[in-house]
Amino acid sequence: MSAKRILIIDDESDIREVAGMSLEMVSGWQVLTAGSGDEGIAKAKQERPDAILLDAMMPDMDGAATLQKLQTDPSTNQIPVIMFTAKVQAADRKRFVDSGVKDVIAKPFDPVKLGSQIATILGWSV
Repeated sequence: MSAKRILIIDDESDIREVAGMSLEMVSGWQVLTAGSGDEGIAKAKQERPDAILLDAMMPDMDGAATLQKLQTDPSTNQIPVIMFTAKVQAADRKRFVDSGVKDVIAKPFDPVKLGSQIATILGWSV
């Protein structure tokens, strides 16, 4: 797998840390993190990651609002986004995918499989 740059936007520091270590150690990717939607949008504009792993439920600006801002900005609208959420009912998954995310990864997640899940969703060679 070639080295990719992934931005994790999640308000929970434990999730950012576990997911980040998993993607760095298991997949060999560079990980950027942000603790809020606003911080994530700023990092996405500055760093232009290969993909964004976005928490659906965050205070202040939730995943849906963050996604909308990313999609309307020409500097970030081509970055694929995967929603990261504990809400994985069929209706929620459909709503997220219909809003433009590539797919949904459920929390809790398996740290060993996270990189391969992202690679499969985005069609990256594993």
